[in-house]
Amino acid sequence: MIGIDLGSRHIKIVQMQKGNVIKKALYDTIQFYRRYGIARQQRLDIDWEEIGFPPDQLTATGYGKITVKIEGAVHIPEIQAHTAGAVFQSGLYNFTLLDIGGQDTKIIKVRGGRVADFLTNDRCAASSGRYMENMADVLGISLTELSLHSEDPVNLSSTCAIFGETEIISKIVEGKSISQLAAGVNYTLYRRFAPQLKHLASDKLVLSGGGAFNTALMKIIAQQTGFDTIRVDDYQFNGAIGCCVYGGN
Repeated sequence: MIGIDLGSRHIKIVQMQKGNVIKKALYDTIQFYRRYGIARQQRLDIDWEEIGFPPDQLTATGYGKITVKIEGAVHIPEIQAHTAGAVFQSGLYNFTLLDIGGQDTKIIKVRGGRVADFLTNDRCAASSGRYMENMADVLGISLTELSLHSEDPVNLSSTCAIFGETEIISKIVEGKSISQLAAGVNYTLYRRFAPQLKHLASDKLVLSGGGAFNTALMKIIAQQTGFDTIRVDDYQFNGAIGCCVYGGN
């Protein structure tokens, strides 16, 4: 069974057998389509042999599925895929899932292993991985460095990822440290989705998506909400794993 998550920033592919991940791969979205994709009558045919995955049973999800249909694949909604992946990886059946993607954030209330309710923020990149990338670039630090800071945060008031860059620059001029600014970015991220987390609250919170790498953000969420907060092991591949689980892996 192969699962593929067509993300806005990255393509994630997972091969599973008997409940185990035996192979996975991560690609830049644009480069993947250019190198491996062949358009055939409004569907995308993928050169699986060149990628190195067998032409197996295929389930697909993700941002790209809105406009891209993969030849021979069963397509399922992102909410369903990410929920299935998080239930499988965490072993939990009642929790709230926070999935921080490249250009959107999804909050999913899970009860009995199924979607009970969900909210998505796909109108603005200010609560997504793209915001982290932009702010880290402005600060001149890596995403890994950004994910280390949660203490003594600078208050950043801008609600826009673009105008946030200008505010960061002004704080640098004021003499604020990189550590304070990075912590401020992470707190700003939390404030973007805090009302949605409160609305779909659970005692247990599970993080997934590429943005789940941010350990400082995870720490902030746990401190501010009091939720028992965990991160699934293959957080960036959670949607693709969920596709395999849906397909019977």
